Amino acid sequence: MSDVRHVLVLPDRDAAEEVAEALGERFAVAEEPQLVRDALAGEDDAEDAQWLVVVEDPEARMDGAALDAFVADWDGWREAAY
Repeated sequence: MSDVRHVLVLPDRDAAEEVAEALGERFAVAEEPQLVRDALAGEDDAEDAQWLVVVEDPEARMDGAALDAFVADWDGWREAAY
């Protein structure tokens, strides 16, 4: 089995924190999701940053379509797993 990592992209920190908290209620996550600030290229202003919620899925049990629908509630999206 190969490890899978899901990267959820959110518009702001508040949304990312809400998603990270709600993931535990909606999906069985083994580890706490990581929050990462992703500044847009050439931008120094914190207002222009996206936030990433990185979710480890070592057994590839999380459904991508369900994650897509879940994160869309916060105007976010899921990057392809790697």
